[in-house]
Amino acid sequence: MGSRNRPYTFSKVIPAKAGIHFFLSVRLMKQYYVYILASQRRGTLYIGVTSELVKRVYEHKNDMVGGFTKQYQVHNLVYYEATNGVTSALTREKQLKKWKRAWKIELIENNNSNWMDLYPDLL
Repeated sequence: MGSRNRPYTFSKVIPAKAGIHFFLSVRLMKQYYVYILASQRRGTLYIGVTSELVKRVYEHKNDMVGGFTKQYQVHNLVYYEATNGVTSALTREKQLKKWKRAWKIELIENNNSNWMDLYPDLL
């Protein structure tokens, strides 16, 4: 039988340990997000960090977590950035929280001039 008409298939068996190494490398490449929510254009701001941006913003939007965002109705995702490490995400979050309000507004407006809710774009 000729193999000219059949698609090429891999016959090499991958050792079981290869899956472990793949899992570990995927785990190390997990993304973390620093995000800013706003109550409205130039309104109350909230800065947070998460590894599950869609889930976390959903929780804020639906007041599933008590606290600041629920109390002040801060539900619109107006800015976010991704990092590959939890340490860099936490460092960036702390940095942004120390910024002057005007700098935070400038950051948002340079990336999202109309203060659109970015959450629907994530879905």
